[in-house]
Amino acid sequence: MIDFSILFSHWDMYLEGFGNTIKASLLALVGSLILGTIFAIFRISPIRPLNWIGAAYVEFVRNIPLILVVFLFFVGLPAIGIRLNPFVAGTMGLTVYTAAFIAETIRAGIQAVPRGQTEAARSSGLTYLQTMRYVILPQAIKVVIPPMGNQFINLVKNSSVLGVIAGLDLMYFGDLIAADTFVTFDVYIFVGLFYLILTLPLSSFVGYLERRLAKGR
Repeated sequence: MIDFSILFSHWDMYLEGFGNTIKASLLALVGSLILGTIFAIFRISPIRPLNWIGAAYVEFVRNIPLILVVFLFFVGLPAIGIRLNPFVAGTMGLTVYTAAFIAETIRAGIQAVPRGQTEAARSSGLTYLQTMRYVILPQAIKVVIPPMGNQFINLVKNSSVLGVIAGLDLMYFGDLIAADTFVTFDVYIFVGLFYLILTLPLSSFVGYLERRLAKGR
């Protein structure tokens, strides 16, 4: 039987962790979307050095564990004199990691736009960046919305990595409550329920968008 008294007696800790998880997820979402878009454009850029930089970033980050990226910010930066608090370090690591996956998603969406669109825009006098901004990206976004939604759901779940570096998220406070009560199963069941409060509505919204876009096509 699940002991709900643990939830009520530590409600303030659960709530604080829940709020910090939302905050970290939103910050990482915005940051990774911006960074991912930049590197997606690099990946398909006709300028070879930018193409190399984009490919190197995506391949390197996607093929190492998230926890390692977070530790590069939390432990690596202090080695060169830059100290970040755990929440900031964790959020930055989450941003950089997620951006690599978003970059590939956006790149696939851009490549799904017919090449003739780019050629027509360039022949009309638009620069490469103007072509991306006004012609290609608006069309690509419609293609990548469903997979992008799945990436954002993964981002929320991956935010639990902040707990490893005392990032004041749900997992961190779950660990504190478990240590205080000596009850693990019930404590982490409630942590999981808080994550479901975030991910289930997101999952439903992504499914709704997929159905709407499928009808539109």
